[in-house]
Amino acid sequence: MTLTMEESEQGPWTVLHITGELDLMTSPEVRQRVHDAVAAGRHALVLDLSQVFFCDSSGVGVLIASRRLLHSCRGRLHVILPARGAEAGSHVNRVLAALGVRRLFEVYPDVPAAVDDAVQPLSA
Repeated sequence: MTLTMEESEQGPWTVLHITGELDLMTSPEVRQRVHDAVAAGRHALVLDLSQVFFCDSSGVGVLIASRRLLHSCRGRLHVILPARGAEAGSHVNRVLAALGVRRLFEVYPDVPAAVDDAVQPLSA
């Protein structure tokens, strides 16, 4: 399966809705979209991974690189991951937890929570 991305704006937040597989073949496309957003001055980014059903090490690498890039420009990165269950995207949550890197991300259950400054991220 291929990867698709749709971009939307919600207040100061740029939301990238990602669907499909985040792997060696598709992660460069995600990396480029994140870099393009930051280059355009958008430093509040939400990566909606709720419809990503597979993520390998290169996908994890692009998530960590995105975090590092946004932190370097004093930006903010929020990630949407289903917490558990059979929903699409729970695979990414399990991969990040198994690698011990989930705690690096501010994780939210959905877009409305991710763009609301009053909502606290889910615990790792």
